[in-house]
Amino acid sequence: MSADSLVAPDDSPHTIVNTRTITYSRESVYEGFAKPSLLAEWWGPNGFKNTFHEFDFKPGGIWRFTMHAPNGSDFENFCRFVEIRQNELIVFDHIEPVHAFRMSIEITKAGMGTQVNFVMTFVLQEEYERVKDFVRIANEENFDRLEAVLQRINEAKIGNR
Repeated sequence: MSADSLVAPDDSPHTIVNTRTITYSRESVYEGFAKPSLLAEWWGPNGFKNTFHEFDFKPGGIWRFTMHAPNGSDFENFCRFVEIRQNELIVFDHIEPVHAFRMSIEITKAGMGTQVNFVMTFVLQEEYERVKDFVRIANEENFDRLEAVLQRINEAKIGNR
């Protein structure tokens, strides 16, 4: 499946948007995604852990990983990076087997912090309807987990001064 085949129209009715303004810099937020060791700590809903098998962080690069649910279930994930603009934007296509969607992570300066937008556009309306309530909550948990990782890093930097 080509990356372009995953694209829904910009005005798609099957898009989920989550937004959070956090107290960390755009550079820190971007690093939290660009470094697989950090990303593995916070990606996914509460209680989930990740095993990364491949993480080629560049346009066209592959991100393949397994999410481990608290109940012991494993979820294989396969993604292809579409666009990356350092400290600004990360776009990837999440290709079956679990869900087919395009996700844009928009990173913008907001006062003394950073606004992070997760924009997920599902290929199929039926898939969107099936997961929308869960995904909205899970994305908020992602933000919580990202903030916790960035706080830990920030505290470690302060402690090393």
